[in-house]
Amino acid sequence: MKLSSRTQARRLAMQGIYEWQMTGNNLSEIETRLLVDKKSKNIDLKLFRELLHNVPKEAEQMDALFAEYVDRSMDEIDPVESAILRLGAYELSARPEVPYRVVINEAVELAKTYGAEAGHKYVNGVMDKLAAKLRATEVAARAKK
Repeated sequence: MKLSSRTQARRLAMQGIYEWQMTGNNLSEIETRLLVDKKSKNIDLKLFRELLHNVPKEAEQMDALFAEYVDRSMDEIDPVESAILRLGAYELSARPEVPYRVVINEAVELAKTYGAEAGHKYVNGVMDKLAAKLRATEVAARAKK
């Protein structure tokens, strides 16, 4: 199955955010390496760069958005899942043009592909609650359909 350019951008950004969390490496160096390694085919580069650079810059704010929905500290959450949660929180809060269901589905798919065995369930639960908080009008409108 061929993945969309936006899905590819999210995957690559999540990998970069994970690396940044684990190593603290410079984001520009991570970006360059990821794009060279992936040959940057079929990637929405604008979205990739936005996510890769803004999610780490706003990591504390993203963590605060979903803190009430997680059952442990950020240090205890699987690093892949924390990267996905931060990415999803950023999209829900900063990219209102992206439907909340798309954000949740993309986060769940990332967790299924890269996360721990049941990590996608955890990510789904947190993202559902966060969407209800950040996109209450959109969630309520969808519920009426």
